[in-house]
Amino acid sequence: MRKGSTREPQNEPSALGKNYITPSGLQRLKDEHRFLLTRERPAVVEVVAWAASNGDRSENADYQYGKRRLRQIDGRIRFLAKRIEAAEVVDPEAPRTGQAKTRVFFGATVRYANAAGAERVVSIVGVDEIDLDRNHISWASPLARALMKSEAGDSVVLQAPAGTEYLTVLDVCYKPIPMEPFREPPGSESLAKGHPRRR
Repeated sequence: MRKGSTREPQNEPSALGKNYITPSGLQRLKDEHRFLLTRERPAVVEVVAWAASNGDRSENADYQYGKRRLRQIDGRIRFLAKRIEAAEVVDPEAPRTGQAKTRVFFGATVRYANAAGAERVVSIVGVDEIDLDRNHISWASPLARALMKSEAGDSVVLQAPAGTEYLTVLDVCYKPIPMEPFREPPGSESLAKGHPRRR
């Protein structure tokens, strides 16, 4: 039986600031960054300017809320810029040879079974791409770490908070991982009444 890695990470890429991500995941971060910079932030600045022109700012709820929202937007813009700058793009569809074609690495879609025979399929993606509804798990998660470098037929040990699980890898493949694109959040200031969508 081959055991999955259960040791503590030492000098792993995440500790070095690398942000492994798929091309579509990176595009989603860039789309959100662009939306905040070019649409949402200018719309909120407009609201703050209007609210400031109404007089006493200390009791002006629109002004207070707008300033708080601006700080949130600026924080998110900084966070996204850092994640984009640190991005190490790995394309699951890129041609692979040797062990990289048959073993589990970043971008793999893995079908496995637990000791009871229940099967599950997961795709290993970046920490900014986690989507449990689509079975997209982070490469840094305990499950992905247990599966890492295994191939079809291997048994791995998952040390989970709920206890130890024994899993059998049934299939490993590399194929497109459908990613939910960035969508403007409902209630965003750029869509609010009086602040029409900018093209």
